[in-house]
Amino acid sequence: MQPVYDKDLLEVASERSYLPKEGGAVEVPARSRGLARLLFDGEEQARVHGPWRDLIATEAFRHRPGLTPAERVQLSYSRLRMVNEAAGDAAALAFDIRRLCALHEWTGVVDGGLCTLASIHYNLFLGSLLDQSAGTAGRDVSEFTSMRRIGTFLCTELDHGNDAPALGTTAELDRETGGFILHTPTPGAQKFMPNTSLAGGPKSAVVAARLLVDGVDQGCFLFLTPLSDEAGRVPGVHVRELPDRTGTPVDHCLTSFDQVRLPREALLEAEHGRLDRDGTLHSSLGSARKRFLHSIGRVTIGKLCMSAGTLGMSRAALTIAVRHAHTRHISGPKLGERVPLVAHRSHHGRLLDATATAYAMTFLHREVVSRWVGHTAENRAETERLVAVAKGWISWQAREIAIESRERCGAQGLFPVNGISDLPLNIEGGITAEGDNLVIWVKAGAEMIFGHEVERGHRSAVPLEERSLTDLSFLRALLVEAESAAQDRARTALRRGPAGDPLGRWNAASTPALDMVSVHACRLAADAFIDAAARTADPVARTLLEDLCRLFLLRQLSAHTGELLAEGLLTADHVRAFHGATTDVIAALAPHMLTLVDAFDLPDEFLAAVPIASGGRIGDEEDTWSTWHLRTSGIREPVGR
Repeated sequence: MQPVYDKDLLEVASERSYLPKEGGAVEVPARSRGLARLLFDGEEQARVHGPWRDLIATEAFRHRPGLTPAERVQLSYSRLRMVNEAAGDAAALAFDIRRLCALHEWTGVVDGGLCTLASIHYNLFLGSLLDQSAGTAGRDVSEFTSMRRIGTFLCTELDHGNDAPALGTTAELDRETGGFILHTPTPGAQKFMPNTSLAGGPKSAVVAARLLVDGVDQGCFLFLTPLSDEAGRVPGVHVRELPDRTGTPVDHCLTSFDQVRLPREALLEAEHGRLDRDGTLHSSLGSARKRFLHSIGRVTIGKLCMSAGTLGMSRAALTIAVRHAHTRHISGPKLGERVPLVAHRSHHGRLLDATATAYAMTFLHREVVSRWVGHTAENRAETERLVAVAKGWISWQAREIAIESRERCGAQGLFPVNGISDLPLNIEGGITAEGDNLVIWVKAGAEMIFGHEVERGHRSAVPLEERSLTDLSFLRALLVEAESAAQDRARTALRRGPAGDPLGRWNAASTPALDMVSVHACRLAADAFIDAAARTADPVARTLLEDLCRLFLLRQLSAHTGELLAEGLLTADHVRAFHGATTDVIAALAPHMLTLVDAFDLPDEFLAAVPIASGGRIGDEEDTWSTWHLRTSGIREPVGR
């Protein structure tokens, strides 16, 4: 059987070889620029994304071969200081959630370690310090905003990760001085994985510890704690570097405290908790758990940052893979014919699926960030759940896209200089950071079984058999029905669970509850996608976006066709037509793949330095083959070569 390939793609590949023009620039079509404007916050594109995009275009952010893990860590810290210069007002950055997310979206492309360090310093450390300033008015943070000291965040312990409220580290009120004594009472209370080594220069941390007043546990709070200075570690602070982990290296450590004395102002205070001079705690919140969750509230913004980082990485992987597909040629079905990889449906179909998902992820992230920025006290809990649902879905999809993209580049994709091999492993870090995806989805699912109502639309007046799989409103309505069905299954399973056994009842309901969360995330992404397409003034760009959204919806619905058929929401003819409808939309989109990934707006300078993204490959280096050929053929090299 001959391979299936699209002849139209042969012309596209030959016309746009993606070999850089003089100066390294590749001309980007106006339509791609318009799509980029839609993807990257419209009128805010230059302010929100421009500085970070410009930064990673510089030579300082190119791939550095041959570095040891320790040297790569130092490079990430060096680049962190470049980020600080580009940020301008570091304190303002901590409060500007769109710019903060965009920082992760772009830096993750070139340096996963930098993305991690920036997230810790600006969001978890500086953000917590600035958010919880009541009672410490006038605190000078200039040494952190100037990066004379780098900030880190110590919450998770060896024994306590997702059950962080059970932390073992203590900070006992010292009645004599009015300060606190920070202590690690057990090996399991060692802080796990913060970047507390001496790499990068002097550091301070905000440390989550259990506040003890006269032996009474008041719950967990944050304490500003110096860790090191120019002379080394602060007495009583013990740090042990952890083994190398997967992905770009970061100086992760185990950190413990031996009766470290802190001044009174070390306690980060706000409405959730203030300590009187006589040691009485005043709080607007009624439980220690709520006080702790308020203290670590920056973790929610961290979920947005982790989503953004993995989103940027997946788009970069996809861009590289699509460009490579247009310039890598292989034998065609006719003797002596050479065709690009992209001509094969088996190749471009997978990349188009990933492209449709990447657009959906981007539009969902923009929507979720907007909702977080505009949330109120009344809808905060619902918005926090939305952030968690989006974080899980986006980062999981990012992993799938990065793995698929790497594989589509074959052996060339295994070399770090080709810009793609590190991305899947760096995405793994985002999946685990700021709440393991499965854990935060379990919490969301438990809340949504009865605390969320699916907004099912009215049945169309058009007879079901006349509804078309090209109709976005029909496809979207089917996804809503799939979400509702998953919720019904979860409710039924919970009610039928063993009486008097809360864990047993939840175990019975957890699988359909997680299905509900997954379909809910897809539906939210589809809604954001449809809204974005409707805002597009260019009719051709709108058609492209609608086709991409159609492909996204068809792929998401494919797993639910049996249930939808059984419920009378699809006909047998619809089910039979699913494959053809998907194939048709892929064929329509295939000639436009370069336009679609150009809209991801990666800098020319970055792409020109990635061999397979700029028409090259590993092994094309000057003289590698020609010198050997001349020598083995007996031809002397020209003098002075």
